Amino acid sequence: MRVLLPLLLLLTGPAAAQIRHNSNAPIDFSANAIELQDRANRAVLSGSVVVRQADMTLNAGRMTVAYTGQVLDGSPQVSRLDASGGVTVRRPDQTARSSYAVYDLNRRIITMLGAVTLNQGPNTVNGGRLTINLDTGRAVIDGSSVGSGGSGTTAPDGVTRTPGRVTGTFSVPKR
Repeated sequence: MRVLLPLLLLLTGPAAAQIRHNSNAPIDFSANAIELQDRANRAVLSGSVVVRQADMTLNAGRMTVAYTGQVLDGSPQVSRLDASGGVTVRRPDQTARSSYAVYDLNRRIITMLGAVTLNQGPNTVNGGRLTINLDTGRAVIDGSSVGSGGSGTTAPDGVTRTPGRVTGTFSVPKR
């Protein structure tokens, strides 16, 4: 079952959900350790990783930063962040948690996988996968879980996707 959640309508919060994220803003990070893998065009951050870009913060136990190899103004051009280990994404109007996340900077999309919870105000939605379009503020949650076995549909990449349900709670204003 696939549920579309335009955050503006379903998860309270008027214009805040439609504020476009500035994915061209610098990315600041802190971590307990960093391993630079220049030949592979990536850096691996580990231990209480915190990444900030504009008004968004990503926290994780580990994060791989992929860059293109192009250097602009003395900085490598980051194209993707892969996070694992208690991932949290915070924006001014919402907080999402999951086991894994991928932030595709070129497409301006964050995909979160595994025991996903999205909170906005008193409203909560749970599922297996969350996709956030940072340009539109639109979020899509579905119940599919991702694993390496079990019953479900196996994609050509060998990943098994098991159908599931989306659950949640929406607040009701006092009348």
